[in-house]
Amino acid sequence: MSVRFAALVTLLLIGLTACARTPWVELDGHRYSIEIADDETERARGLMFRDQMAAGHGMLFIHDDEEPIAYWMKNTHIPLDILYFDHDLKLVGEQRDVPPCTAGNACPSYPSNAPAIYVLELNAGQAARIGLKKGDTLKVDSRVTLKAKSN
Repeated sequence: MSVRFAALVTLLLIGLTACARTPWVELDGHRYSIEIADDETERARGLMFRDQMAAGHGMLFIHDDEEPIAYWMKNTHIPLDILYFDHDLKLVGEQRDVPPCTAGNACPSYPSNAPAIYVLELNAGQAARIGLKKGDTLKVDSRVTLKAKSN
């Protein structure tokens, strides 16, 4: 085996291993690679200051408590679908095609309109593309630590 071929195989295996470690969520049979925001600092920063998000990617926000939640687009440069889920991972609210906002603290908020504990942000248009509807279930990679179900 040549050195070049061995190096190529090694790089391919490293790439496959890295992909296998990327957490994911699935909605209606559509899988998205995700970043996770599960503490106050990560949730506050979210997708701010990014000029793009790759197709098939999103960010999952994990909150401490299930309650009505409102998100805003301060310093967010890309339009998003903001999807709100309860402790059973059921879609309880959504804000589709939310535009970027450059108005700083004057940016409007986008409420869940129902208690939620998980929020998934995807590129704008994804919810419509997959035909997402209230009550749809979010499937989450078993490697992602979710909050204990509240009773």
